[in-house]
Amino acid sequence: MGYPTRLLSEGERIDLQLRPHWKALVAPVGTLIVTVGAGSFLAAIAPSGGAQKPIWIAIAVVAVVILFWFALRPWITWLNTNYVVTNRRLIIRLGFIHRVGRDIPLEKVNDVSFRHDSILDRMLGCGTLVVESAGEHGQVLLDDIPHVEETQREVATLISGDPVARVRQS
Repeated sequence: MGYPTRLLSEGERIDLQLRPHWKALVAPVGTLIVTVGAGSFLAAIAPSGGAQKPIWIAIAVVAVVILFWFALRPWITWLNTNYVVTNRRLIIRLGFIHRVGRDIPLEKVNDVSFRHDSILDRMLGCGTLVVESAGEHGQVLLDDIPHVEETQREVATLISGDPVARVRQS
C-alpha cells in the first residue's frame, strides 16, 4: 500500500516510496518457523491422559504470545513504516497504533549521506540514510533503507533541484 496521493499538496508528486529492507523480517520469520515447529513437537510429545488438554492449551498460549510479540508485531511495524520523497518534502510515517509523522521540506535539507552498518548491509545494499536539516531536530536517521546509495543520490539530486541531473539519473 503506497502513500495516499490525497495527502499530497497541489503540484506535488511522489519520486520515491520506501519501506525498511526485507532483512528486517528475517528474525520474525525465523521466530515463526521455530515457534510453530517447537510448539508442534511439544504438543506431539505431551503425555496422554487427563493432563494432555491443559498442556496443549498452555503450549498454544505461549506460542501465540511469542508469535504476536516477536513475529506479528515486527511485521506490522515494518508494514506501517513509510519513507516517501516527493518533489517538495521528505515524509516519514512510523507506527500503527502509536503513529508518528514527520515532514521535512527539501529546501531545509542541508546534507544527505548514507552508511552501511555491517558487512551484511553492504552485501544486501541496504543501510542508514542520514538526512541533516536546518531546524531544531537536526539529523534524522532512516534505518534499513534498501538501495541506500541510489536513494541517497536521488534525494541529493532532488535537493539540488537540478532538472538536468534528474534526467541523467533516470
